[in-house]
Amino acid sequence: MSQLLQNVVGELSKLPGVGRRTALRLAIHLLRMDREEVAQMTESIDRFRNEIRYCARCNNLSDEEICPICADAERDHTTICVVEQVADVLSIENTRQYRGLYHVLGGLISPMQGISPSDLKIDLLCDRIAAGGVEEVILAISTSVEGETTLFYLMNRLRQFAGLKITSIARGIGFGDELEYVDELTITHALRNRREIE
Repeated sequence: MSQLLQNVVGELSKLPGVGRRTALRLAIHLLRMDREEVAQMTESIDRFRNEIRYCARCNNLSDEEICPICADAERDHTTICVVEQVADVLSIENTRQYRGLYHVLGGLISPMQGISPSDLKIDLLCDRIAAGGVEEVILAISTSVEGETTLFYLMNRLRQFAGLKITSIARGIGFGDELEYVDELTITHALRNRREIE
């Protein structure tokens, strides 16, 4: 294999979810593309990496100091949905069911990986709430061990704000899942979050 091709495959395979075979297919596809298209792609990636910012309010990705969601006067500024990563904002936005604001933690508490609460944007969240106007915080954190640890820590931190409503997204058994293959933690959440059938 050409050294240039090996270099490209090596770089592409550093992306999450991209193995060497997929990286090779992508590299071959790049060869088939027009030079202008490849140049435009690499320029976009370079500009993205060098010019992207994090919103000063919510830590979401933005082209400006304040992201479009935080700047949108039509959104409900009394509700903040706390998520782990920027990708979670996109997932929730794609449902078109939520019209409040967000707060991106930038990860989860994980002592095994050396990530402590001070490494996350928890103080920024508390500062937003302390500034006033926030009535509800929705914790939309993953159900992993690290997620549960982060959820517990956040709930303890947020209890200092009198009158603040703290909620969590419903957790439970997914549609189509068979009960015998569902883990105990998920079943526990499903039982706690049960609702009356109308």
